[in-house]
Amino acid sequence: MLALTGLVVGIVIALLWFSGGLAELQAWAAMQQRQAQSMMAGALRALRSGEPGALLGLVGVCFGYGFLHAVGPGHGKLVIGSYGFGTQVPLRRLAVLSVLASVAQAGAAIALVWGGITFLNLTRETLTSLTEDRMADISTALVAMVGLWLAFRGVRMLSALTRQHDHHDHDHGPDCGCGHAHGPTPQQVAQTRSWRDAILLIASIAARPCTGALFLLILTWRMQIFGAGVLGTLAMGLGTASVTLAVAGLAVWARQGSFALLPQTGPFAQVARWLPGLMQLGAGLLIAAVSTAMLL
Repeated sequence: MLALTGLVVGIVIALLWFSGGLAELQAWAAMQQRQAQSMMAGALRALRSGEPGALLGLVGVCFGYGFLHAVGPGHGKLVIGSYGFGTQVPLRRLAVLSVLASVAQAGAAIALVWGGITFLNLTRETLTSLTEDRMADISTALVAMVGLWLAFRGVRMLSALTRQHDHHDHDHGPDCGCGHAHGPTPQQVAQTRSWRDAILLIASIAARPCTGALFLLILTWRMQIFGAGVLGTLAMGLGTASVTLAVAGLAVWARQGSFALLPQTGPFAQVARWLPGLMQLGAGLLIAAVSTAMLL
């Protein structure tokens, strides 16, 4: 029942998100982000004046801003959630990937502002335009690649199952003597979660820095307190990670609920063998379709 609850909660949230049912929540988050930006400006003025506790206050406001930013629309949740639901990745590993992706997104903002101002003398408008136009498309294309990669692995898993079914009457042990390899097993394909997955997933999220982080970093650069801006941006990343961590947990929870639905005996028990491949294929196609629609 606990596993099934996760599946029901995941389905309800997904339906609300894709149908626009969370529009009020997203509008509230956007309004709160604007208020948080004003609070950041006030914290920066206090920090510049040397008021005690101003840096800690700035970090706290930035963490809250990152949380609100993640509650709003964005593809990071789609990538983490679909990847966690469609693959047999352990929750601990998915949680680490979620945090690394959010911190990498903050790092991309820091590198963009520091490099853009130091070496190219770019203005705030140019940096923001670069993020919203060029880097947004790059990020979306990388997300689509994540989806296609997951779909490809899902097809491989289903193909491996088909080959096993076609040769079920033949023992392909080490001494079978048939003289040829029969491809990876579904278990081997499911375990193909290497550094390629991590790099592609993290890069797809990090390639589009948060505009709020750019605002903070450019402002602190002009105020000659760029170090405070770096700390604040990292706090934003951790605030964003708090939401993606929740999405990761929900995705794994919903995945377990999907398997809990399957009968353990009887003619439908074999469905459990095909479900991982179907889930990975479906999750990959969903990510690719949403990303392609955003690019068009």
